[in-house]
Amino acid sequence: MHTAVDGARVPIRMWADPASVEDEAMRQLHNVANLPWVHGLAVMPDVHYGKGATVGSVIAMSQAVSPAAVGVDIGCGMSAVRTSLTASDLPDDLGGLRRRIESAVPVGFAAHRDPVDPARVPGTGGWAPFWDRFADLHSAVQPMRERARNQIGSLGGGNHFIEVCLEQGGTDEGRVWLMLHSGSRGIGNELAKRHIDIARKLPHNAGLVDRDLAVFVAGTPEMAAYRRDLFWAQEYAARNRATMLALVQRALADTVAGTRFDPPIGCHHNYVAEERHEGVDVLVTRKGAIRAGRGELGIIPGSMGTGSYIVRGLGNESSFLSASHGAGRRMSRTRARKTFTAHDLAEQTEGVECRKDTGVVDEIPAAYKDIDSVIAAQTDLVEVVASLKQVVCVKG
Repeated sequence: MHTAVDGARVPIRMWADPASVEDEAMRQLHNVANLPWVHGLAVMPDVHYGKGATVGSVIAMSQAVSPAAVGVDIGCGMSAVRTSLTASDLPDDLGGLRRRIESAVPVGFAAHRDPVDPARVPGTGGWAPFWDRFADLHSAVQPMRERARNQIGSLGGGNHFIEVCLEQGGTDEGRVWLMLHSGSRGIGNELAKRHIDIARKLPHNAGLVDRDLAVFVAGTPEMAAYRRDLFWAQEYAARNRATMLALVQRALADTVAGTRFDPPIGCHHNYVAEERHEGVDVLVTRKGAIRAGRGELGIIPGSMGTGSYIVRGLGNESSFLSASHGAGRRMSRTRARKTFTAHDLAEQTEGVECRKDTGVVDEIPAAYKDIDSVIAAQTDLVEVVASLKQVVCVKG
């Protein structure tokens, strides 16, 4: 159940202990709750400080949207698929499988040399009209068209990952899953930054306490332009994940002949959706949160050494049909790099085939909140369908 904290204009509905939230994040939440366009604010148990708006917040606005409250990785989200394999079907040398995945999917700043053939991505169509809409995007990104095409099907860096996981407990103990986390790559980042800059300069945002919360309002050309670019970038992110998942599925099928796959599960967790809540038409911004309508499947990952959950939404209207997007960071990347070593990372990822060097020490499990506690704090938002533990983790 949530706790209602006085936010002045609207209450802050919190699925986290307010005393456990850092002061900077609480200030951000109060700033959001006082925006004149806000209809409601829900805070997930993985909440932590972010640019403008906290990560782990669900903001329902009437006739307005804040681009910084979406985040710069527009459309970032998750995909997962259950396979026909069990743990005993996997090769003894998981390093070989990891290398095969890394060969199929560029990581970090890398991109494909040539665009991935859409024929290799089953279940997705409409590629030609999708790319035709690129010409309508902000003029500043027009030179990025070729790179954007080559980055479709690439992972990126930071907290993005590709994993091979094993189901824990139940009748499907040991069942193999594939899971990945990524977004709209460089093109989404560039579009977000351009529109955040535009919003900050609009006169109606001049009096805001935090100009990073600048909004676009309905009926203006700036709002129309942002919505056009936003929804294109969200679609780009979904196509990027679908392409990656197809490539990873092929890598696994090439490793273990005869592998079959269930229909994939997917969800955005940095995005905007047009929805109706409490009798009001609103634009819902989920920044580090997933939609959890009744019966809807979602994915809540932990860190690279602790496992993840497949969940089913319970349709809780108090949270605007939302749930957390992951464990959530408990310390910044800078602090994690200063606190932990590659040796610490190796210890905390024992049993996982993954990078264990200083380049990813900021992703060490200890830098994240406890995923089991995060799940336990939202039993009125989601129910657990499957508990997964990774055995292979690919990071940029």
